[in-house]
Amino acid sequence: METPTSADAYVIGIDYGTDSVRALLVNARTGAEVAQAVHPYARWKEQRYCNAAKNQFRQHPLDHIEGLEATVRQVAGRVPAEQIVGLAVDTTGSTPGPVNEQGVALALLPEFADNPNAMFVLWKDHTALAEAAEINRKARSWGGEDYTKFEGGIYSSEWFWAKIMHVTRQDAAVAAAAHSWMEHCDWLTLLLTGADLTSCKRSRCAAGHKAMWHESWGGLPLEQFIVELEPQLTLLRGHLYQDTFTADEVAGHLSEEWATRLGLTTRTVVAVGTFDAHAGAVAGEIEAYSMVKVMGTSTCDIVVAPMDEVGAKLVPGICGQVDGSVIPGMLGLEAGQSAVGDLLAWFRQVLEWPLRTLVPQSAVLTAEQQEALRAELSDNMMVELNKAAAAVDPEESQVLALDWVNGRRTPDANQALKGALLNLTMGTSAPHIFRALVESICYGSRQIVERFEQEGIPIKQVIGLGGVAKKSAFMMQTLADVLNRPIKVAESDQAPALGAAMYAAVAAGIHPDVVTAQRAMGNGFADTYEPNPQRVTDYQRRYEQYQALGQYVEQTTVAKAVEAPALAE
Repeated sequence: METPTSADAYVIGIDYGTDSVRALLVNARTGAEVAQAVHPYARWKEQRYCNAAKNQFRQHPLDHIEGLEATVRQVAGRVPAEQIVGLAVDTTGSTPGPVNEQGVALALLPEFADNPNAMFVLWKDHTALAEAAEINRKARSWGGEDYTKFEGGIYSSEWFWAKIMHVTRQDAAVAAAAHSWMEHCDWLTLLLTGADLTSCKRSRCAAGHKAMWHESWGGLPLEQFIVELEPQLTLLRGHLYQDTFTADEVAGHLSEEWATRLGLTTRTVVAVGTFDAHAGAVAGEIEAYSMVKVMGTSTCDIVVAPMDEVGAKLVPGICGQVDGSVIPGMLGLEAGQSAVGDLLAWFRQVLEWPLRTLVPQSAVLTAEQQEALRAELSDNMMVELNKAAAAVDPEESQVLALDWVNGRRTPDANQALKGALLNLTMGTSAPHIFRALVESICYGSRQIVERFEQEGIPIKQVIGLGGVAKKSAFMMQTLADVLNRPIKVAESDQAPALGAAMYAAVAAGIHPDVVTAQRAMGNGFADTYEPNPQRVTDYQRRYEQYQALGQYVEQTTVAKAVEAPALAE
């Protein structure tokens, strides 16, 4: 922490994650972190509008608004308001939501207040599997441009158009009321600036990686293509946008309403919104051919490369390649895994079943003691599992896991795929399974690295950041061993928020460009994990087994998908 002076200028990075929002107040010239605040989403914590069995995950905009006010007011109070010159927002993505003609999220209207279809459709909502499959078929058969080619060639149910199609077909009232749809990062920028839908600057990163936007065909896909997919979307294409903007550009200034609500001034610049992984990569000091792994609930792997070196090369099976989506002037390439923290949290929930169901029935513990016991064991669970799993001799356990509990994001998106465990015996313990889950995450990461390099994009260094990277030395050492290369871990505990602050510092004119902001505001690296030569050979063998298990599960999933229509007939 630093002591502010009258000459200082500050920026705020606001990072919307899956479970909470955090705000980070940063010295705009040095990157020194002055204050941070975190606010969990109250309704999301109760999973009020979610149905995990159906892969439905929705978030109410009130969670986002309440978190925005709570966190920003807390950090902004540390310095004079007039010294806070800019702010920027990053969010998960693709997380679109429907809005009316005034840009109001439908769930903020009384008639839609409890309708999940009127809320933001979180990145990991996979209810649009069928719609994603339709987009992929249509893109190859409609007779025009293949709009998926810069998206890795496979459109995902996690992304913009598939989710819009699904909600439109499921809910006539929402379809009728939705004048347009907005990515979460764009909607928050609109909210803060008070702009209207026609003047709101949309995120290049969100549009290019998730909405099939590309400058070579003039922006979004042609209306003819959209209408052939879903006739109900006839008017939507005209209510969206044509131009997009990089995250270092000025979207506007805080409106009078939001300056008052946040304790700031209307002179505060608001930068164009972006996605959390892209902001995190900037804070992780990404440079050409680095892979920054933003490791949280899921993992996003971000690579940047010079445009003139990549040329017309297309990397199949990733989550898009977009000019300027991370660093303006460079090509941003994205990949990732749909379950990392989520996979480990799932296993913790399995183990905590007795805490949730049997402890409340205890006749020997008071209600206060029951809650204290649940909280203590839950808090310690992951720490002890990491310790015990790290102590397991890999030769002692042959348990093999497949990490696709949220489907597979990359390489080659297929959200219908499922996770698996193999080689369980009567001697298998919880630490054995936990170790196998961690190893499976690392094998999945290796597949991504290999895809990039097979397609001519070298990975010269790997950088980890986020909660998992900072908290689990076991995970990071295993990753280094599986990849057989060093892994650097970024210093900042709030890297996406720091990256958003860097974008804000450029938009506010403190730094001339993002690269300069990185150099001035970067926090460096906390650790480097070197591969253990004794483990590398063992993991090569296990990695081959992981690949074979994945092929079997994928073949079985495809076979079941083919059989299902026949059974229905």
